[in-house]
Amino acid sequence: MSDTDDRVAVETGVFAAARQFLALERDVLVLSLAMFAFSLGYQGTNQYMAAYLYALGAGPVVVGLFGSLGNLISAVYPYPGGVVSDRIGSRRALTLFGLLSAVGFGLWAVAGAIPPLVTPALALGPVAVPSLTMPVLLFVGLFLVQCWKSFGLGATFAVVRQASAPGELAAGFAAPETLRRLAFLLGPLLVAAALSVFEFERGFRVVLAGAAAFALVGTLVQHLLYDASADSLGDSFAGVGTVLADLRSLPSELPPLLAADTLVRFANGMVYVFFVVYVEAALAGPVAIPVVGSLSPAAFFGVLLAVEMAVAVVSMLPASRLADRAGLKSAVGLGFLVYALFPALLVFAPTDGLAVAGTRIPPAGLFVLLFAFSGLRFAGLPAHKALIAGPTERDAAGRTTGSYYLVRNTLTIPSALVGGLLYARSPTVAFGAATAVGLVGVLIFARYGERFSSPA
Repeated sequence: MSDTDDRVAVETGVFAAARQFLALERDVLVLSLAMFAFSLGYQGTNQYMAAYLYALGAGPVVVGLFGSLGNLISAVYPYPGGVVSDRIGSRRALTLFGLLSAVGFGLWAVAGAIPPLVTPALALGPVAVPSLTMPVLLFVGLFLVQCWKSFGLGATFAVVRQASAPGELAAGFAAPETLRRLAFLLGPLLVAAALSVFEFERGFRVVLAGAAAFALVGTLVQHLLYDASADSLGDSFAGVGTVLADLRSLPSELPPLLAADTLVRFANGMVYVFFVVYVEAALAGPVAIPVVGSLSPAAFFGVLLAVEMAVAVVSMLPASRLADRAGLKSAVGLGFLVYALFPALLVFAPTDGLAVAGTRIPPAGLFVLLFAFSGLRFAGLPAHKALIAGPTERDAAGRTTGSYYLVRNTLTIPSALVGGLLYARSPTVAFGAATAVGLVGVLIFARYGERFSSPA
């Protein structure tokens, strides 16, 4: 290992990411830029959807149903997306999926201004059906917005798998993931800025229109700059039998990871959509930010997401370098553990602040610390993706990735609905149950996961 490599391994943050990007294969660099554009829009909208639904009159069960529908889409899309990518090539697939996502964001932007289809709002037991939450455009948009993220998943794995040097697969995933998380840092700050200027519903529609614009820019970047000459095309889709065959042929290294990953993601899915709602309720009133001034709880939530992503950006690249050298299991296990612990830490944090060494930390300060801790879960994400892509054959990376996510995402479909039903009883019950489920996944991975090394 050269001195230069050693210096790169200990660098952190955006400067380390920039150094890594300069050495990227062109296709991975283009993919990273496209991921930045799409993630900027997606992160600015996805974690605020529960607050948007609440503002329109929905309750926790409807929010859970919306989240589970998103889970269903995530489960159904990756496998055909991987097949399409292997069949027509990554460039065409990513361009198609990008355009569909841009249209989806656009539909969401206009859906909030469409007159209600149900007036007045209905209440069916614990299920509140708000008048403005159910326009067709909102749900059609949900199906389209997910296209680049879910359909394009297999294509993105295939691009990185083909372009990464031997022994540096985790680092290969770290570069696009770091830039993606940088977008996840900036996106919530842009949302916070919009919500500090406009009231919530109008401000959120402005954010959605911006997300559509970013998606179009990302689509143009990848279509014009991506070099398709290295694409390896597979056979045409042969039906359900192909799906079953791909599932049976998953590399033997993947089942322990898949089992643990499914439980951890189910736990996260139970409460993920409710983070913004819980933070808003816990803070109750405006939050004073030095220099910036007073922010509404919704705008402050954007600051919390930015803090979370700042930690992710700083930690991801050095963690991936260490994982490539020392083995991938520890980095993945750390990420799983943070996923599992965060819901309980959040819900049990004292809402009146905490006294530490004679100094009282206000509730807003506690939330900043907790979301900074949550950012550490992303440190293991490149190693996690390396564990999935490493054992696969180069020309089948799209299908193998699609098969893995088909299983995981199918099993986690009901997580948001389960969380919504529990949240309707009590946030403590929902968040505590999520941590319990997540810890089971951590124990399974610790017991049965192998100490993999980055494939050489």
